[in-house]
Amino acid sequence: MSLQKASILVIDDDTDVLTAVRLLLRTEVREVVTEKNPEQLPSLLGKGNFDLVLLDMNFNASINTGNEGIYWLQRIKEIKPDISVIMITAYGDIDLAVRSLKEGAADFVVKPWHNEKLLLTLVTALKNREQRNQSPAGSKGNRVSGGAGMVGESEVMQDIFHKIDKIAPTDANILILGENGTGKDLIATAIHEQSLRAKKPFIKVDVGALTESLFESELFGHKKGSFTDAREDRIGRFESAGGGTLFLDEIGNISLQQQAKLLTVLQNREVTRLGTNQPIPIDIRLICATNIPLSELANESRFRKDLVYRINTVEITVPPLRKRKEDILLLANHFARIYANKYLKPNIVFQAASLEKLQQYPFPGNVRELQYTIERAIIMADGEIIEAKDLLFSPLETSVMETPEDADMKLSTMEKNTILRVIDKDSGNISKAAKELGLTRTALYRRLSKYDI
Repeated sequence: MSLQKASILVIDDDTDVLTAVRLLLRTEVREVVTEKNPEQLPSLLGKGNFDLVLLDMNFNASINTGNEGIYWLQRIKEIKPDISVIMITAYGDIDLAVRSLKEGAADFVVKPWHNEKLLLTLVTALKNREQRNQSPAGSKGNRVSGGAGMVGESEVMQDIFHKIDKIAPTDANILILGENGTGKDLIATAIHEQSLRAKKPFIKVDVGALTESLFESELFGHKKGSFTDAREDRIGRFESAGGGTLFLDEIGNISLQQQAKLLTVLQNREVTRLGTNQPIPIDIRLICATNIPLSELANESRFRKDLVYRINTVEITVPPLRKRKEDILLLANHFARIYANKYLKPNIVFQAASLEKLQQYPFPGNVRELQYTIERAIIMADGEIIEAKDLLFSPLETSVMETPEDADMKLSTMEKNTILRVIDKDSGNISKAAKELGLTRTALYRRLSKYDI
């Protein structure tokens, strides 16, 4: 809803405040109603169809505890639960204003205010109210959690939760597709936790990081003395996952030779440790994940089509966060609760302007970037309120966003170009480049190998 179509009720016992707000809003909104006496609130809310209420924190100059404002906020929420309420407070009552946010207020403004800031606060509150009404959490049978820490109320996430419910109890091989940072590992975990193998091992392997020499040893195991560093017998990840689930992450990055070896194991349902000739039967449920689109996996020069069919009985495509913006605030609050407890700041709340900033950002780093953004904001916040200035987005992802418009916009290409720019800037110093990119040296070397840099 635009501000011009809004009907706003203002409750304050200061006639000067009422006059100032009325003069400001009379050309900005459809209707503005002012009232000095909060006792008239039930009657006014019963008669009018207000979109937003501006409510003073104090109505008795001899008390000034703010309890009056909290009381009337609670009454408003009882009468009209969906209405947005913005509290009007003096600078000295910031703590009470924070409490009002916990009681359900949309935001607060401090007297005296700047008119532009007040109008922005109203616009933001209306936008957030409209979004809540369009997709309220838990409405129409929607779930907000899919297990394993996944949250989302968007239509695409509801579809993913439904798929997990259907496929988890089966032994079907699952291929999870999606950009980096979208939460593919959480989906794999949720499938295992809801499967009939839940009490058995869940083994995760980043196969994209395995060298040719380590691939067979890590996955299939080896016999002591089978190669230089094989100082003892070792079982592979396939055997470790016996009876449970094996999750092969970044499977799109393995070589054709590695693919052939993996395909043989999956077809025969047995592994042979390096240095032996004895096949060992395996009993696993296989889940794979990659950030490479299925259309590219179908390219025989890059990935064996017979292996794609083998690992892809059912596929789940996880959308980037920019394609499910209605989940951003839900995820932000989810992470805020986690990190507020971790860093002993249990009363942390978001200011409306910070929520607006989160909604406007495209999050090229997806849910992972949002998670780190919220954690950093909670660490850096001076008080109990996360303000817009506390939200600092990843320099790595920002540099990706600033790639020229005529460049190849594939995320893999942008990541490669970013790495090349930073390494060139740091004169080839890998440690310095890794630090600037926010990566470990190992992670940077992995990307150098991935992109043949």
